[in-house]
Amino acid sequence: MSFFVTGTDTSAGKTLVSCALLHAYAAQGKHVIGMKPVAAGCDESGKYDDVERLRLASNVQAEESLINPYRFTSAIAPHLAAQQERATINLARIVVSFAALQELAEVVIVEGAGGFVVPLNDHEDSADLAVRLGLPVVLVVGMRLGCLNHALLTVQAIGARGLTLAGWVANCVDEHMAMRDENIAALRQRISAPLLGIVPHQAWPDARLAGAHLKLGGWDDPNG
Repeated sequence: MSFFVTGTDTSAGKTLVSCALLHAYAAQGKHVIGMKPVAAGCDESGKYDDVERLRLASNVQAEESLINPYRFTSAIAPHLAAQQERATINLARIVVSFAALQELAEVVIVEGAGGFVVPLNDHEDSADLAVRLGLPVVLVVGMRLGCLNHALLTVQAIGARGLTLAGWVANCVDEHMAMRDENIAALRQRISAPLLGIVPHQAWPDARLAGAHLKLGGWDDPNG
């Protein structure tokens, strides 16, 4: 069982929810590993925070080149970061790496880059990658002003690609969002996929605590 985690936009909380899923499945006794196919942006020490957090949340280890086939220094759109370093993101390489991780773990959580249709090269985007991997999608909605439009458009895009939306997570990124509960209710009314959990705002995000707010029963195997 594996999932592709996407978000309504950048900073919606994809890494937090991806790690939360890893912790939640590990707590069920499963062998889990996270994958970040494309990482753009490292800190001053050269570390890629998203990749490191996924690695620490996993209880199965693998070669870095499998967990993170592509990494670029600049925190910009992946295709631009690749161009800047005279590289090209090849989806076939990512698919091969993913298949290798599936041999090692029962659960592979693949975290996308940016939003669902962010470009990865001149002709393909993150949605194309999800299609190539053939994975059900978990949508992370960053709860803040504007999220309704972003979430509903993303749900439409997932369906247009013929993918299964396994469920969505309301991640409360804006502590002071006006009428947050009403916004969540509006999304529940309009999204047929289940709400997997509401992750409360955390000044210092903790993936284990976030995982306690996710419901894994009944939705975790959409392929039967």
